[in-house]
Amino acid sequence: MKFLVLWKLDLGRVNEATARAVARMPAYGEALEQQGKVECRYHVVGAHGGAWIYDVDSHEEFEALLGRAPVFNAATYTVYPLADMDMGVPAPEARIAD
Repeated sequence: MKFLVLWKLDLGRVNEATARAVARMPAYGEALEQQGKVECRYHVVGAHGGAWIYDVDSHEEFEALLGRAPVFNAATYTVYPLADMDMGVPAPEARIAD
C-alpha cells in the first residue's frame, strides 16, 4: 500500500521542542527509506513541510509510522492513498491490434 503524505508545520506550535523535532526528521526519514517503508521524500518549498511517499504493508503500519514522526504533534497532514495506474488492462494500442 502506498500513501502520499503532505505535511506542513503548524507555525503556531513552533517552539524549541519543535525545532529539535524538525532536526530529527532527516534521520527518521533516512531510516524509513533504508527499511523500504518510505519510497521518496521531498521538501515543499516555501511550505515549511514535505511530501513523502510511504510504501507499507497495511494502513495500521502506516498510521504507526506516521505517529512516530518527530514532528507528528506539530504538523498538519494531508494523506492520499495511491493506486497503481497499471491495473492489468492492456494499453489501447494493444487492444486495437487484437
